[in-house]
Formats: sequence, C-alpha cells, structure tokens
Amino acid sequence: MPKKLKIKDLPSVNKNAGHRGRLRDRFLQSGLKGFLDYEIVELLLTLGTPQKDCKQMAKKVIKKFKNLRGSFDATSEELQQIKGIGPINIFGLKLFQAISERYAKEKIPAKALLDSPKLVVDYLQKKIGREKKEHFIALYLNARNWLVHEEVISVGILNANLIHPREVFEPAINHLAVSIIIAHNHPSNDPEPSKNDLEVTKRLIETGKIMEIKVLDHIILAKNKFFSFKEKGLI
Repeated sequence: MPKKLKIKDLPSVNKNAGHRGRLRDRFLQSGLKGFLDYEIVELLLTLGTPQKDCKQMAKKVIKKFKNLRGSFDATSEELQQIKGIGPINIFGLKLFQAISERYAKEKIPAKALLDSPKLVVDYLQKKIGREKKEHFIALYLNARNWLVHEEVISVGILNANLIHPREVFEPAINHLAVSIIIAHNHPSNDPEPSKNDLEVTKRLIETGKIMEIKVLDHIILAKNKFFSFKEKGLI
C-alpha cells in the first residue's frame, strides 16, 4: 500500500518567487523604465539571498542613503547596519558597484579633449573619484588640450616630501606635453586642500615655470564635489 503523503513532505514553495519573477520580467521587457529606486535595490539584494523577502530592506536602504547613488556608495559596514542585511545579501549591490566602476573606466577614450573644467572633472571622477586611497595623478596635454598621457604619481596619503617634481615632469618631456593638470582624491569626502596639498602645488608650479610646462590646475576630488586651485585663484 503506497505511503500516505503528508503536507510536511510536500516541496516547499518560495512565497517571494512570484513577486521577484515579476520584477525580473519587467526588467527584461522594459529595462529599468518605471522601476522605483527601492525595486532596483531589491533585485540586487536578491542575487545574494534568492529565497529571502528583500522588499522592506530595500526600502530602508533607500531611506537611509537617500537615493541609488548613495546606496551604491555606502560601505559594506554601513549597509549591514540595516536590520536583516548581512554580508551575503549585499553581494548584488557591491557587484553592481564594482562592474559600474570598471565599465565607466573602460568607456574613457584613449585620447580625450580636456578643454573645460567640467570635462576635466568628469574625466577624473571616473578615474579616481571613488578610490578608497588617495591617488595623485598627472594629466599631460598638447597645445590643443588633448590628453596625450596620464600617470599615477603616488598612492596613499599625499606627502609633499614624496612628490618629486622629476616624477611629474619627466613624462611631460617624454610625451612632448605643453601643459599638465595635477589631481588627487580625498576619500574623506572633504575637498578642501591641506597644508601638504598647498606645498605640493606651489613646488610643481615653480618647477613648471622653469621648464616652461604650465601647470593648468590642481583639482581635489570628493565623491560629489571638487576643489579647483585655478577657480579659487590659487594658480
């Protein structure tokens, strides 16, 4: 006689599968058109925990970090302060952030026209704006303000004693640049220049005058803002 099937023996049904399936179908049919910010976060959270209801967590993420950009910029530690979010279900958010950053960098053309402050800042934000450590970079331009070379001079806390003018200007000579733009990022999100920043800038401007290679600007980047030495009349 066949064994009587009990309810507990039935395969479990994920009650969230239908809702998530509809979200996926909407995306496949129309992309992100019509999606609310929290729905995008919800989809990404489910990549790490496909069996878990992530809707309320996603709403809390948007509420805490204001918008999608704030959510993606949040650190793993900040995200895990929200109840229910752990190291597993933040996988989707962190993966998307990493892919976006790499995609943005690869879209940057090998030669770029940098003839306005906006173009320069946009270019630099894609290059070093989201780095967790300070990156000091030099952009080398020809007479028509086309980028002919770029060089990361140092990584780590900017120290005036470690930035030697030779390291900055040797590539300018090698690539026949007529001017340079120097820049670095502040992971603290405060773009105001430090004493070291002022000393480095002054030394490189003086060297540039001797070598007849003009330092056009020194730009300090934060996540959503920047400081331009040229705009502030310091160059």
